[in-house]
Amino acid sequence: MFYGEIEGTGYDIIDKRFGNLTTGHGRVERLWTGARWTEGPAWFAAGRYLVFSDIPNNRMMRFDECDGHVSVFRQPSNNSNGNTTDKQGRLVTCEHKTRRVTRTEFDGSVTIIAEHFDGKRFNSPNDVVVKSDGSIWFTDPSYGIMTDYEGDKAESEIGKCNVYRVDGQTGDITIVADDFEKPNGLAFSPDESLLYIADTGVSHKNGGPKHIRRFKVNDKRLTGGEVFAECTNGLFDGFRLDTDGRIWSSAGDGVHCYLPDGTLIGKVLIPELVANVCWGGPKLNRLFICGTTSLYSVILSVNGAR
Repeated sequence: MFYGEIEGTGYDIIDKRFGNLTTGHGRVERLWTGARWTEGPAWFAAGRYLVFSDIPNNRMMRFDECDGHVSVFRQPSNNSNGNTTDKQGRLVTCEHKTRRVTRTEFDGSVTIIAEHFDGKRFNSPNDVVVKSDGSIWFTDPSYGIMTDYEGDKAESEIGKCNVYRVDGQTGDITIVADDFEKPNGLAFSPDESLLYIADTGVSHKNGGPKHIRRFKVNDKRLTGGEVFAECTNGLFDGFRLDTDGRIWSSAGDGVHCYLPDGTLIGKVLIPELVANVCWGGPKLNRLFICGTTSLYSVILSVNGAR
């Protein structure tokens, strides 16, 4: 574990309201380094550990909060990307190599949640969230099939990059959004009335989108879809919300914090590109941050939405 001040970290307080969200003396900690591209942090409260992906190295890592130890959780991981937990506390994973979404059961066996749509393989499921009704929502850009770096290079069978919903009771899969260039991170508001989805289309298209859109959730459907915020440094990738509905999103220079009205109020500065974040710790006030090669964290004076 690495303690003390880390060069390139700190806070950028754009609005004084952001200052109230920090602990003042709290500093960013680098917990581990040695990855190629970290992603998909998921917190397991019962064991006080975090699971996260190292996509190009085809492995999942495990950080133990009790002693700071980091070990390999699963290898090979099928180039896993996004991870989350369902309401039973099981691991739900997006896999690039197998182009599917899976669930790891309590006995360690793996159940396939989604692998095909209309008989065609998905592109490369990227990020995933589970709603309180048990439904699973995930994005499917083409990053994992564009090269052999994060998966296996292949042509898209579906021909588009969509957002999908898997019914928690029947397993039926439906498209809930089909007008994205590269749908990426996604998260529900605390009351699940809103779903935020990032579009990182600018990564492979000049002038493409680099924003988060906001949708109203009407049971199994989405309406609206207006732009919530444009990224001011790099791209939005993965993000999470706190209990007051603020968004904490990955970006090129760290983690950007937005009020529910879309106002950028501050940043947690990280010296690497950030891909995703996750709330953890016994009080869900520790923000785990997946930088390019490293895992970071910072303890804040807010609590993450469950």
